[in-house]
Amino acid sequence: MTGRRASKKSSAPVIDPYLPTAGNFGYRVSRYELELEYKVAINRLGGTATVTAVTLAELQTFSLDLSSALSVAKVTVNGKRPKHFRTDRDKLHITLADRLPAGAAMTVAVRYSGTPRPKRTPWGEVGFEELTEGALVAGQPNGASSWFPCDDHPSAKASFRIQIATESAYLTLANGKLLSRRARAGMTTWTYEQSEPTSTYLITLQVGPYTRRRMAKNGVEIFSVLPDRLRREFDHDFGRQPQMMKLFVKLFGPYPLADGYTVVVTDDDLEIPLEAQGISIFGANHCDGRRGSERLVAHELAHQWFGNSVTAQRWRHIWLHEGFACYAEWLWSDHCGERSADDWARHYHRRLVDSPQDLVLADPGPQDMFDDRVYKRGALALHTLRRRIGDDAFFALLREWTSRYRHASVVTDDFIALAAQYTEDSLRPLWAAWLYSAEVPELDLP
Repeated sequence: MTGRRASKKSSAPVIDPYLPTAGNFGYRVSRYELELEYKVAINRLGGTATVTAVTLAELQTFSLDLSSALSVAKVTVNGKRPKHFRTDRDKLHITLADRLPAGAAMTVAVRYSGTPRPKRTPWGEVGFEELTEGALVAGQPNGASSWFPCDDHPSAKASFRIQIATESAYLTLANGKLLSRRARAGMTTWTYEQSEPTSTYLITLQVGPYTRRRMAKNGVEIFSVLPDRLRREFDHDFGRQPQMMKLFVKLFGPYPLADGYTVVVTDDDLEIPLEAQGISIFGANHCDGRRGSERLVAHELAHQWFGNSVTAQRWRHIWLHEGFACYAEWLWSDHCGERSADDWARHYHRRLVDSPQDLVLADPGPQDMFDDRVYKRGALALHTLRRRIGDDAFFALLREWTSRYRHASVVTDDFIALAAQYTEDSLRPLWAAWLYSAEVPELDLP
């Protein structure tokens, strides 16, 4: 079966009503291997993507998500050409000559090329984007298909190997461990391995006139990738990240990735920072020499636990990403002796009360899933829970949450069920008020 937009004229099932055309049926991907070349000067991308999967049912037709801006030259499935393939509305549809049984191994190789561009979505342009000098990928929520064929849904996690050749003047960064870097004839081929299961939207590519340095050697390795002109401001604005990492490991549990954490600052300004697996991406405007974006630094780092490792199964549960990362901002502020978490809670509670009260946190709707109220109300729900069950139980709960569901997919009920184990009192009234009602509850703080 292929993923299609749900409408009154079609009863075709969808994986996620928030993004009804994203994701695909009939198989589960375990690995992507990309062998690509990108020419910065002409914004030209091409190469081969090899997708390793297993069929979930008897299968003769299936689809992959792939931007219509990219042209497919050749497809093979288990080494053989299919009966037919076609591209239509950001889908690559494949029909096999013979059916594959359920549980069969399936290796799909797609040779493609084109001029990549961001996808236009209700939340702005997402995906592969040209910079003044270089490129970046901002994949959330459905931008991965702007540069490689995939099953583009957060619950579809896989490992990745990304090999990409670019002009040697540029540093090229992708997720995971750098396995090799080979220069030849003015081009450098970079090969990265992301071994931990990762959602497609968290796979990124960063190309630019950057320098890479190690920021911290003890505990979790932290690296920086940015233009030399921003180094002085960066060292001040992002300099407390090692302490931030130490705090979050203490509160949230072990850092979930083996190959460290990298912060990228582009030579261009960016409207908002972006998270990726093991990587956070900031714009030059976030280096102001005054630590003016430090709350965002904390937010993006926290996503490595909440969102990147423990990932919402469907986008309606996005508060499990953004509410937790927002609350990490308050925890860092409190830890630094600046504004306390109680003060932040009071501040944002007042703002929420003065805002439209028409958002249900556990199901905000696709138009509002990135609304700031999701972030702040989610953080307030967590702070209310913390005050209800106490610090010891609350942070033990967070550590078990990140351990039990490490590199897995979750829904709100998973968190509710786990939280119930950390108190003898019923939490139903708390969840009813904060997660399932539009009205903003009163804030019960001393």
